[in-house]
Amino acid sequence: MTEPNDIHDEHTGGGANERENGAVRSRDGRDRTASAEAGDGRRPQTLPLVALDDAVVLPGMTVTLVADAGESRLVVLVPRRGGELRRIGTVARVEGRALLPVDEIAVDKDERADGAAADGALDDRGGAENERHASHAQALVLRGIERAEILSVNDEGGGTASAVVVPRPDGAAADDPRIEKLAATYRAVVDEILELVGDDGRIRRFVAGVSEPGALADTIGLAPELTLDQRLALLEKVDVAERLELAVELARKLLVELQVRRDLREEVERGAQRQQREYVLRKQLESIRRELGEDDASVVEEYRRRIAEAQMPDAVREQAERELARFERSGEATGEASMIRTYLDWLLAVPWGKRSQERLDPDYARAVLDRDHAGLEDVKQRVVEHIAVRKLRRERGIQEDRRSGAILTLVGPPGTGKTSIGESIARATGRKCVRIALGGVRDEAEIRGHRRTYIGALPGRIVRALRDAGTMNPVVILDEVDKIGADWRGDPAAALLEVLDPAQNHSFRDHYLDVDVDLSDVLFIATANVAETIPAPLLDRMEIVRFDGYTTAEKVAIARGYLWPRQLERHGLRGDEVAIEDDLLRTIVTDYTREAGVRQLEREIGKLLRKTATAIADGSAKPPVRIDEAALRRALGRPRYFQETAERTAIPGVAAGLSVTHAGGDVLFVEATAMPATGSGGALVLTGQLGDVMKESARIALSYVRANHERLGIPATAFEARDFHIHVPAGAIPKDGPSAGVTIVAALVSLLSGRPVRPDVGMTGEVTLRGRVLPVGGIKQKVLAAHAAGIRDVIIPERNRADLDDVPAEVRRELRIHPVMTIDEALELALEPQPTTAVTG
Repeated sequence: MTEPNDIHDEHTGGGANERENGAVRSRDGRDRTASAEAGDGRRPQTLPLVALDDAVVLPGMTVTLVADAGESRLVVLVPRRGGELRRIGTVARVEGRALLPVDEIAVDKDERADGAAADGALDDRGGAENERHASHAQALVLRGIERAEILSVNDEGGGTASAVVVPRPDGAAADDPRIEKLAATYRAVVDEILELVGDDGRIRRFVAGVSEPGALADTIGLAPELTLDQRLALLEKVDVAERLELAVELARKLLVELQVRRDLREEVERGAQRQQREYVLRKQLESIRRELGEDDASVVEEYRRRIAEAQMPDAVREQAERELARFERSGEATGEASMIRTYLDWLLAVPWGKRSQERLDPDYARAVLDRDHAGLEDVKQRVVEHIAVRKLRRERGIQEDRRSGAILTLVGPPGTGKTSIGESIARATGRKCVRIALGGVRDEAEIRGHRRTYIGALPGRIVRALRDAGTMNPVVILDEVDKIGADWRGDPAAALLEVLDPAQNHSFRDHYLDVDVDLSDVLFIATANVAETIPAPLLDRMEIVRFDGYTTAEKVAIARGYLWPRQLERHGLRGDEVAIEDDLLRTIVTDYTREAGVRQLEREIGKLLRKTATAIADGSAKPPVRIDEAALRRALGRPRYFQETAERTAIPGVAAGLSVTHAGGDVLFVEATAMPATGSGGALVLTGQLGDVMKESARIALSYVRANHERLGIPATAFEARDFHIHVPAGAIPKDGPSAGVTIVAALVSLLSGRPVRPDVGMTGEVTLRGRVLPVGGIKQKVLAAHAAGIRDVIIPERNRADLDDVPAEVRRELRIHPVMTIDEALELALEPQPTTAVTG
């Protein structure tokens, strides 16, 4: 060997070199000798070898090991894996020596690798370290200095070994931007780690004091979470930049692991806190409920008492007791308990044993109905009959037949009092009244309820109506039953089949309650504007009572007795402050309304009283105020409807027919005209949104007139080179039906013969090619419409004579009604005797 290097001097105790070069302690806290600063070109040296099993010592770490280094001040610590020494080790300085008892030498390998410092300073006095007791062993306090590459190993026997090593100190890293960036990144990641694990400032100050990049990278080896393989990889990174990259990677992995641990810990803590909070709250709730006498046992007892008092049918009571037993087993704290309690509450909400004391007095019922409503004799009579039958059966001790109930269906135009008379029926019989609006309902569950398995399930409207009424025998008004829809959610009309069938509704089963509910004592009253849109199976279960609208006299009576007092109250007026004569009420009916009911009439009266109340409030009028015609015109404006039959039929070719709409009867004018033909002649043009049946009636009428022109007094030349046009105003309203046949024939004959239709005649009836007049429907509504329009002669089919019994007597007295068998009879009554204008030439 040539000139010894600094490590060799340390080994041989060369104090001169040590004094010349000195032990340099850098800012990173690591002892560096002159050899570390000399670079990788140093010559190989021989040092005592200490093999480390399952442990790694990095430069800068201090450990205490049981080893024999002889007199050398330096040793090389080399990790050993699988019985083989690694290529890179750590040169360590002997900082102290001590004798340890043999029974204290069993130091865990992991404890030797974690850098635990020796307790106290080891005193090296006068060679005392060479004196050993037989029961003691030598321990060395070693401090890592720098990395070294192992060139060869010499096993000297007797448990001692040496190795030829070449130092691999960290190279200079000044002004290397890559290393500076890696060092900054590493420091930032370490700061985040310290934020997670918590630090009193000592570790952060220690890391901040390490300035050398290589030493900075080695600090990651102090982390106890690193595995042995990770520490080996860090030891064997001789290049500073590569070592920093590895340190950053290891630090980031450690940071992620710590973050995951933190998140898991926080989640567990939150769950534990939530459970603890719920536990405490439940215990507090139990204490409060015990104080109030509402613990689980008392709740069960309360339900048991209510079930016993509910007078339930046996099957229903058994179902309630089964559910209560489930509730008692599950306890209040379970999620199912709330569902069971809701079900029991609904089961108990049904008034199983409660019934209104029904008043079976036909005279009293008739008096109540007459007081509440004018007219409507058919409905009043049917209700009185129903009450009389029930009274008779009760007086004779005949048991009630649950299958003999009646389902009344009131069919008529809007505003005729269908819903309000249902409420009057309830008052007349002493029952509760509940209204169920069915217009637009498309979900079957609205009638039969939802299954209990659905969240937010409820019973259907029928059961809820019983709950609201509080009795099992209320009057239930099924309003607008003709406007029920159907879609993918089911058909509510089909669900009503069981409800409205007296033979079945004694065992109606709601999907939510899932028990039989007896509806046989319920008086169902359905309302509809038209019966045609009610499904046929449902209509078959109903008893139809038709509302055909009010006469003018009835409307005046309703206005005087009901509408006028109600509108006075709504507008803050007293009865002695405003007065009006019946003639002016009649004027409102005839000039400002054209309806079967009285809704528009009430609006007009409200408008009149609103303006009167305004005049009284601002002082321009002083009560009592007597409304005259001038005041009425000022308040309501010009008349909206006129008696125009005489004016419109003055010209040949126009006839007044009678029709029925959803709003009641109406007057329908038919206009006919002839024009030069565009082709061979005889073409027929039809306008006014006529339906197929009405178009056929027009073609039949024209064919009849052409076939019988001679008998009708029409020259043959009237049809030559002419087309015909029939129009039915108003054009925006669809029209259909066979009832206009007689009217169209009259219009054509009037046009071609020059004989105008009499101004006070209205007509209806289907006509055949042979001139027969066939019966039609809606005679009562049509006669009432003719009366309201000022018509005095009404032509109807002979076979509709029996329908005149439905027409009020006062209307029949004011009209001349002519039943006819043939079109000739109708024309004789409808047309003027002499032609006034020749329209055939």
